[in-house]
Amino acid sequence: MAKKKETPKKTSAKTARSSSGKAVKKIDTKKKPVAKASSSKTVKVAAKKVSFKPATKAVKKETKKASPKPKAIKDANQLLADAVVEGILEKKGKNISVLNLKNIHNRVCDYFIICQADSTTQVNAVAGSVEEIVKKRIGENPYRAEGFENSEWVLIDYVTVVVHVFQSEMRNFYNLESLWADAEITEIAFD
Repeated sequence: MAKKKETPKKTSAKTARSSSGKAVKKIDTKKKPVAKASSSKTVKVAAKKVSFKPATKAVKKETKKASPKPKAIKDANQLLADAVVEGILEKKGKNISVLNLKNIHNRVCDYFIICQADSTTQVNAVAGSVEEIVKKRIGENPYRAEGFENSEWVLIDYVTVVVHVFQSEMRNFYNLESLWADAEITEIAFD
């Protein structure tokens, strides 16, 4: 009795030749693929479609917390102007007007800050406080300062920010705010 050669069971796999001439076994993805690679054959398994899911809600919330909405960033001139106002308020300067001249074409500086004091002693104290606070906060010395001798009108020039500290009568007489009427004016600590 001669033994019959067992014929392998047919599967859904098909053999084909690749462009390089090597035999490639293709497997039907509907059935569970069982592929064994030998050194002479390359086995290709069809990849299943994987849907990409976006990040979960918890991750999105963390992202929102990590990057809050940006706040308006102040430039160096605004920080200088804020330090000047702080110095004026520390010595009880009155009727502070901050004139923003940035939108004026032929401006002298970016900010004009005008305030008043009741006496020559207070004018000196306010001007000294402005110089001290600006030096402490910003690290700048004034380009020029005048009027400490009479203390009726002290001018402190930081180039981009100019500060005027008046006695009340002198401020009413010169009325500098009217010279820059088209400036954006912010009034602080008015009586």
